[in-house]
This record gives sequence, structure tokens and C-alpha cells, in this order.
Amino acid sequence: MLTLQDCIELSDLTEDEILAIAEHEHIPEMAAVEMGCYLCHTPSGEKRIRRMIVDDLAHAREKGDAAHAALLKSVLKHYVAAHQTLAA
Repeated sequence: MLTLQDCIELSDLTEDEILAIAEHEHIPEMAAVEMGCYLCHTPSGEKRIRRMIVDDLAHAREKGDAAHAALLKSVLKHYVAAHQTLAA
């Protein structure tokens, strides 16, 4: 049987990226893994994930949650670096 961690490792996303998707979509982590895995294998999906992280970051800043905003900024930086099609 696969664990949540096994599924995350198969998704081509980090756990923090999965958590950002779950936060944005208000869905459980496992559903976010499935959604993220699907999206990160399409150019428009990669851009959609980037937008989710950016939206989460903006929301954290609006709430004044500096610690969460800093984490999401790091997640965004890593995501863009790992998904080179976003730079084009």
C-alpha cells in the first residue's frame, strides 16, 4: 500500500507545494497530490500551480502572517526553478 509520502514523492512536487495546492483549493492533501501530479505534467497546469502559490502568498500577506508568507515565497522560488517551462 502506498502512503501519502510515497504519493508525494511520485508527484514531481514537494510536500510544501502540495500543501499550497491543498490550501488554495481547500482540499485534503491526498486530493492535492492527485491534482498537482496531473497539473504539473501540462504547461498550462504548471502555470496554474504557480498562480495558486502566488494567490496563497498574497492571502498570507493580507492576513499579516509573515511566517507563512515567507514559507510560501520560498515554495514559489523553488517551484519556478524546478519547473523551467515557467521561465519561458
